[in-house]
Amino acid sequence: MNTSMPTPAVKAVDIGARSRRDGSEIDGEFAEVLITSRQNVSPRRLVAPGPSSLQLAGILRAAAAAPDHGLLRPWRFVIVPEARRADLAEVFALALIDRDPGATLDQIESARDKAHSAPLLMLVVARLGQDEARIPSLERMVSVGCAVQNMLLMAHSLGLGSGLTSGQAMQSVRMRELFQLALGEEAVCFVNMGTVAKRKLPRLHPDPQDFLSAL
Repeated sequence: MNTSMPTPAVKAVDIGARSRRDGSEIDGEFAEVLITSRQNVSPRRLVAPGPSSLQLAGILRAAAAAPDHGLLRPWRFVIVPEARRADLAEVFALALIDRDPGATLDQIESARDKAHSAPLLMLVVARLGQDEARIPSLERMVSVGCAVQNMLLMAHSLGLGSGLTSGQAMQSVRMRELFQLALGEEAVCFVNMGTVAKRKLPRLHPDPQDFLSAL
């Protein structure tokens, strides 16, 4: 694997420096480049170093700025440290065997490997219980997605790569037990972050006219 670090698509910057003193305006060109140049990076292409503690704090502050109707904070995140990766690897392996008792040794090892790829691995948990019935769970799920996107964009602005991973193991009882998910909580996906070892070609985005209409 090529572990040389390419020049980031967007250099790490102080976003605050891009705004007016009263915080009323942020450089639109910078925001557009940041958003449109971000790529989903496979964990296989993410190497150390991951985000520093200072960078991670900024990434989580970005999540906290997500739209949140009713201030319910319908999301939380759980970091999987290196010391617990083996536990997660076993959950991936056993969840596969639960679904497919005939899984081969190679398939089981491949499932285990998914817990050891990215320098930073973090579970996204959606809190969709009925504690606030007036705000539908679907709207709360939108908030979850916004929080995740904010983190991905902040990581990108810092020159880090990131990607989302999921799979059938997310719905496993074993996953719920490992992460001690409460009633009304759902494991959504994993956020993977690190330094990009090799970038892929930019993805062609759909034309806005293809998904825009008027009532």
